[in-house]
Amino acid sequence: MYRTLPYVALFAVSALLQVFLFDNLAISVYLNPLIYVAFIILLPLDIPPVALLLLGLLTGVTMDWATGGAGLNTAATLPVALLRPALIDSFYGHENAREGGIPSVARFGSRRFLEYLVTMVAVHHALFFLLESLSWSHLLHTVVRIAVSGAVSVGFIWLIARIFTSKLSVRV
Repeated sequence: MYRTLPYVALFAVSALLQVFLFDNLAISVYLNPLIYVAFIILLPLDIPPVALLLLGLLTGVTMDWATGGAGLNTAATLPVALLRPALIDSFYGHENAREGGIPSVARFGSRRFLEYLVTMVAVHHALFFLLESLSWSHLLHTVVRIAVSGAVSVGFIWLIARIFTSKLSVRV
């Protein structure tokens, strides 16, 4: 129960920011930050895989419902939730991940946390934008969208992670 409230707040904040702020930015066709994936990225290291997949499904369905995505967010979020344990093991080590805690700069170190964050966002954005375009004829356009939106998303998720993890113990 001690973990539930901060993660409910993280889910609500990331979903509301995505729906009311980032989906309404009309800066460029190439800029579409998707920061709701921060919820999946910042879940505890020792979360059971079934719970991780269910939370990934909940996140994707919620974003599809709120934005009218017709399954696009779910199709991009579920593989990220599925790959997360393997990515954590490769960046942090299986034994260290089993100790629990939350992914953070304090736990991983700046470089490893940034690599983990960039990898998770790159996988999510690649799936999202490739499924959105559904065409190889605009591949360069899609790759630019993945890179630009991914870079901006990483910056915002980094800020969210710093704020979220500063309020929690590293071992929580």
